[in-house]
Amino acid sequence: MIVIRDVTVRYHRGPEALARANLQIRRGEFVFLVGTSGSGKSTLLKLLYRDLLPTEGRVWVNDQDLTTLSRREIPLLRRQLGVVFQDYRLLPYKTASENVAFALEVIGDEPRQMHRKVMRALARVGLQQRQGAMPHELSGGEQQRISIARALVNDPVLLLADEPTGNLDPDSSLGVMQLLDEIAASGTTVVVATHDRHMVDHFRKRVVELVDGRIVRDEELAGYARPSEPAVAAAPVEGVDLAEA
Repeated sequence: MIVIRDVTVRYHRGPEALARANLQIRRGEFVFLVGTSGSGKSTLLKLLYRDLLPTEGRVWVNDQDLTTLSRREIPLLRRQLGVVFQDYRLLPYKTASENVAFALEVIGDEPRQMHRKVMRALARVGLQQRQGAMPHELSGGEQQRISIARALVNDPVLLLADEPTGNLDPDSSLGVMQLLDEIAASGTTVVVATHDRHMVDHFRKRVVELVDGRIVRDEELAGYARPSEPAVAAAPVEGVDLAEA
């Protein structure tokens, strides 16, 4: 599904944002990218939706070599992907359903088909009843769910999330991560860049850790801390005992 081979990224002749990175992710897998700010997580995600080209190396997504795509082919790639950001990026003058539909309007979808897809996406995130709400009328957790619905509306093969719980309270964070987990279970590949160590420790998925642009750990069913590091006490999440997860 995803292959990153010997990838290095340098910004404006500065230090390497990624250095000789190698990574493979299977179809339908859920992967956490962890590391401090500036470790290379967002750079790696940008490579996957072709917002960035590597300085060296090759990147494949769904059997497409992204390093050789023409500018005209990039929109076709992005129709196969969904991207979720920390700041939601909802259009403030559109309702929840209109925000979800916007991705379909851009590609000229037929109105009746568009309505069906939007309602299905809203149902997947549990917000059909909020379809007419404006963004300012939604909680942070609801806004993030709408942004996830927008990312899902085209049935992507790959969903990328960059700090999706960064602006959310613990309860909302848990709900968003549970939703991403369900999406992966349905067959969509999900890659989440996050600082949220408590959610990583709770869900125990594959963890890829970056330090100064280098992949230093790739571990299945892992927590945020490396095995050699002492675990950090988890912050309580209402209704969930993270210590027993």
